[in-house]
Amino acid sequence: MNKQILMSIVLAGFCLQTQAQPDGGSISPQMLKEIKQSYVGTPADKAIRNAICNNDIRKLALNQENMVAMDTYFSNKVESKGITNQQSSGRCWLFTGLNVLRAKMIAKYNLGSFEFSQSYVFFWDQLEKANLFLQGVIDTRTKPLDDKMVEWLFKNPLSDGGQFTGVSDLVSKYGLVPKEVMPETNSSENTSRMADLLSLKLREYGLQLRDEATKGAKPAALAKSKTQMLGTVYRMLVLNLGVPPTEFTWTRKDAKGNPVDTQTYTPLSFYQAYVNEDLTNNYVMVMNDPNREFYKCYEIDFDRHRYDGRNWTYVNLPVEEIKQMAITSIKDSTMMYFSCDVGKFLNSERGLLDVKNYDYASLMGTDFAMNKKQRIQTFASGSSHAMTLMAVDIDKQGNPKKWMVENSWGATNGYQGHLIMTDEWFNEYMFRLVVEKKYVPAKVLDVLKQKPIRLPAWDPMFASEQ
Repeated sequence: MNKQILMSIVLAGFCLQTQAQPDGGSISPQMLKEIKQSYVGTPADKAIRNAICNNDIRKLALNQENMVAMDTYFSNKVESKGITNQQSSGRCWLFTGLNVLRAKMIAKYNLGSFEFSQSYVFFWDQLEKANLFLQGVIDTRTKPLDDKMVEWLFKNPLSDGGQFTGVSDLVSKYGLVPKEVMPETNSSENTSRMADLLSLKLREYGLQLRDEATKGAKPAALAKSKTQMLGTVYRMLVLNLGVPPTEFTWTRKDAKGNPVDTQTYTPLSFYQAYVNEDLTNNYVMVMNDPNREFYKCYEIDFDRHRYDGRNWTYVNLPVEEIKQMAITSIKDSTMMYFSCDVGKFLNSERGLLDVKNYDYASLMGTDFAMNKKQRIQTFASGSSHAMTLMAVDIDKQGNPKKWMVENSWGATNGYQGHLIMTDEWFNEYMFRLVVEKKYVPAKVLDVLKQKPIRLPAWDPMFASEQ
């Protein structure tokens, strides 16, 4: 048969097959007619359409009934000095973790406003994450590129987001320095450009390592190549963030600014002198995820900042039990690492997180009725931002009415650099809390003894907090 005729027959068959596809799921002319007829187009609808087309939906949905004076009194509050600012970066996890530690140091040594260098820890975070990616590529070198884990690695070679395990793993290995010893740079405060370049280079290196493995390179040779690659990454980090100090002299001053002590430290000796906590074993991570079974221990694969570090491991609990731990910690003047879905119902001008802030139902003429579990199941909600939980207001019956977090968006953002949340909002959009073991009930500590249920790295609930 003539090749051209054969091709014509094949194409004709394909066209007939395409035309024969059932249209029961498509929008038919009759269905479209019914859809259009369901819209009445009243004068009220026209007025709403005109308003929405020319304004921010949030301003139009702002619930005026909820705009009464905000109660800023808290029955229990951990004092803090100074609001930090992560600027245009995804380092909320780092600022939050260091804010928990600095609050303790300020209280213990009667300091004035003080910050640890976020840039210093971030430098090592980026180098360790680069190694985590490259070693992950080496470990999966025999798998095809379209393998789920390999695909995830190349999609996520590096980020500036993270969680509390990053703070514990990095600080325990590299120590801490005061902010003035390694200050912020433009690239630390605006991380996207540096991250793009590092990710581009790491993807290139990842393919190079896979190519070397395909050509028969042994693990020792791959390790040597990786070390050379990390040398380039280190240089890029130095150019963007500066050289991390190995030794420095620092004068401790009291709250009035009077010098108290001057000594020379290494980053690790400074950490040991002023923090000296076992961050790996002294803290418990708890979560409220009604989509998964409570009173179980879970571990997220590859969700760590160091290759030899700790995967994010947590106990899933009802929200009421998490609240009790939080209240106990605050009453003992101890802040906590807290994360939530901060963008939901946030009135940033007032610094208020309240499910009654915006009345979208009245504006749109339809309810938005999914509960927390359903929002998680449909990817409508998840943990997106970490802050420092530091206050609770408790009524006469001992029940929390509202909560307050110290944020890292600057002192002029929200309520004097803080966000206040109603207890109802806490129920709906709080996800993670890191609590010292001494505030955790024995039955929860017992859950930690279980063999963790391993969850995949690409589970959407565990995107990095930014």
